[in-house]
Amino acid sequence: MEQLKHECGVAMIRLLKPLDYYGQKYGTNRYGLNKLYLMMEKQHNRGQEGAGIASVSLDKEPGREYMFREKAEGKDAITEIFRRVASTIPSSCHQAPSPSEGLGEAWSTCQLLMGHLRYSTTGKSGLQYVHPFLRRNNWRAKNLCLCGNFNMTNIDEVFRFLTAQGQSPRIYGDSYITLELMGHRLDREVERLYNEAMGKGLEGLDITHYIDEHVEMANVLRTTMQHYDGGYVMCGLTGSGEMFSVRDPWGIRPAFYYRDDEIIAVASERPVLQTTFDIQAEDVHELMPGQALIVHQNGTSQLEQIMPAQRFSACSFERIYFSRGSDRDIYQERKRLGEQLTPAILKAIDNDVANTVFSYIPNTAEVAYYGMTDGFRRQGYSVRTEKVVWKDIKLRTFIADNSERNDLAAHVYDISYGSLRPYEDNLVIIDDSIVRGTTLKESIFKILDRLHPKKIVMVSSSPQIRYPDYYGIDMARLEEFCAFRATMALIEERGMWQLVNDTYLACKHNLQTENHVRALYEPFTVEEINRKIVEMLRPKGMKAPVELVFQSIEGLHEACPNHPGDWYFTGHYPTPGGTRLCNAAFVNYIDNKQKKR
Repeated sequence: MEQLKHECGVAMIRLLKPLDYYGQKYGTNRYGLNKLYLMMEKQHNRGQEGAGIASVSLDKEPGREYMFREKAEGKDAITEIFRRVASTIPSSCHQAPSPSEGLGEAWSTCQLLMGHLRYSTTGKSGLQYVHPFLRRNNWRAKNLCLCGNFNMTNIDEVFRFLTAQGQSPRIYGDSYITLELMGHRLDREVERLYNEAMGKGLEGLDITHYIDEHVEMANVLRTTMQHYDGGYVMCGLTGSGEMFSVRDPWGIRPAFYYRDDEIIAVASERPVLQTTFDIQAEDVHELMPGQALIVHQNGTSQLEQIMPAQRFSACSFERIYFSRGSDRDIYQERKRLGEQLTPAILKAIDNDVANTVFSYIPNTAEVAYYGMTDGFRRQGYSVRTEKVVWKDIKLRTFIADNSERNDLAAHVYDISYGSLRPYEDNLVIIDDSIVRGTTLKESIFKILDRLHPKKIVMVSSSPQIRYPDYYGIDMARLEEFCAFRATMALIEERGMWQLVNDTYLACKHNLQTENHVRALYEPFTVEEINRKIVEMLRPKGMKAPVELVFQSIEGLHEACPNHPGDWYFTGHYPTPGGTRLCNAAFVNYIDNKQKKR
């Protein structure tokens, strides 16, 4: 119920046949654009702050544009971009394009297409931060367009590496710095080929053609990505017609691809490719950690191991919350996450299933809800289910005063009156995650209390979120998490300030080798922290008792065995950069508290 800004979405298409092939077979000049549009709309959940597309035409003569890009901001960015591009392309293959090279006519001649959906996790906004990013040059092979789903933890080090070489990036940000670093390495690759062509006795345009036909993107990627610590899927196009997608060595962020004799396509999620191209799950392949899919100018493709694979740490939060629940495996995993919670829920309601109503919030928790109720039915219980909570459209208010605005915002959710028997029925509500707890305190608990349940059991299909993410999800500060705030409150109550001081010093002087923040949680059980969270989030005047039930770490791994990345819950970051930033976050937290005193 608490919206998390999270990782972006990517989409790429390489048309492998002559352009008129698609018009004759599918009856449209917009085949590539239509597929790109569908891929992006099917990933709209991954980015609603902006979108961008880019393309390359392999058939343009010198003096005519061959690399195109369009970007827009806002939740309707996808529609705006494609309306802008497609409006001048005749939909029928029997209609001739516009005689002047307008925007649509230009895009209709492109064989390489790339799309990106943006969710900011850095707080930076504006069209200049919307992907793709484009680096221009008069040599086709030196033109580079990048987009990605990533967050780099060591951008300071990469920036210093660049500036030490004499470069001066215009903007300090991992996207621009990556563009400049990879662009620099692409320049060196082109210069290598230039010298090679000269050594073969080639002259003039023959040198250009030799370069365009022999670019080794694997060389560029190896000499670029070796500098990074972070979670990423990096996608790119070059002006000479190279296309690539590379995944981080830990497999933190996801990428999938499909190829046949007509197209090669890449997306952040598997069902996107299944729906767009009407294929089965078995037809879609996952890009492995440290691996790149590289498509050459001539349409041939291969998988290259760019970096050695590290300890596999595919993000489990993808499975719980962020990815589309329509994926075959994710659907079953979310059901298992719900079903595994039934013993803890039974304990919380004193086995009184007959006098308990089960429901869920938000919609992303629906599949876990089915798993939870199926679990009770498998044990022989007759389960009472109701749609207890409704989310209305987002309220917009002209009220400036914070207290009034908060009161209005508390009414974003509403309840089904009469859905349970007052003072007789327990109410079990399952959510996919409880992060900050703000919505529970300001809205959900208040409206649920109006139904006068005997007891409210708030269930999370994920474990307690205790640690920030630094790989592309907007959870960067420890104090945001209700579990962390509850733990610090317990420490204060029990006078355990030596633990805080020791942790602070350890974090300050040993940032990278060990996550010292984990020590703060060790003295307390999950149940102790749960009770303190309830105490902190319980609104004034609320009558019904509340109990929290969280998924266990063991239950998470049992349900999602192929996605062991659990740093949000355990503090075990897969990369040194994640550990360093978590320790630094605690130092900042304490320093800021000291300043406020």
